[in-house]
Amino acid sequence: MDDWGRSERVFSLMEPVLNFYYRYWFRVEQEGVENVPAEGGALLVSNHSGALPPDAPMIMQAIRNEHPHPRPLYMLGEHWFKGYPGVGMLTNKIGLVAAHPANAQRLLRDEGRLAVVFPEGQKGSRKLYWQRYRLRRFGRGGFVKTALRAGVPIVPIAVVGAEEAMPIFAHVPALQRLTGLIYFPINHAFPQFGLAAAMMYLPAKFKIRFLEPVSLDGYRPEDAEDLELVQTLAEQIRGRIQTEVDRLVAARTSVWFG
Repeated sequence: MDDWGRSERVFSLMEPVLNFYYRYWFRVEQEGVENVPAEGGALLVSNHSGALPPDAPMIMQAIRNEHPHPRPLYMLGEHWFKGYPGVGMLTNKIGLVAAHPANAQRLLRDEGRLAVVFPEGQKGSRKLYWQRYRLRRFGRGGFVKTALRAGVPIVPIAVVGAEEAMPIFAHVPALQRLTGLIYFPINHAFPQFGLAAAMMYLPAKFKIRFLEPVSLDGYRPEDAEDLELVQTLAEQIRGRIQTEVDRLVAARTSVWFG
């Protein structure tokens, strides 16, 4: 187990399940995984979706299985998973790190690791089925500030399939308040919770496209305080991901077969 709580032993025990989903259930096709740097820090930025989002573990497996030089991938995110029995513990063991600026700088700048963020956050995972593949606003550009301060490139990622693997048809605010969960969605898997719901993903075809890295070599760490610059870069990256998501969705002939 490393200092972040990631356990290679737990990951190894989970890998047969993750590979089952990657190879046989979601039948993931990836493009451009070589765009992920083989060494040094890098911040991966992806669109986000699904009641219990399966995108992060599939991105992890794409790098682990298909990159010429596989590396551990950490996920900077909120610990709202702790509200789902069993899921909170496992996400930490396979690489979830609380999205605090100090954690991000240590991971990316000091330790030169790979980390993935989902700037849509809860807004992305709350999307209803009819809102699928419409990227939400990328917050206030916090991920750009993180990359500027750490001096690392940003690798945009477009993912399709997660919207159909765990769709949301409605929310029930009263049950959300009663259970204390961040939201209480209605779909084919709920009101099951945690691992029970995670085992009920629909077999949608996944496609993951790693785009060319956005180099920030021409900027200084102090530029993270330039809010106009940060927002401009965030919107440019969001636009690139939305364009690639649109292309992937337009190219597929079937949700289930690609």
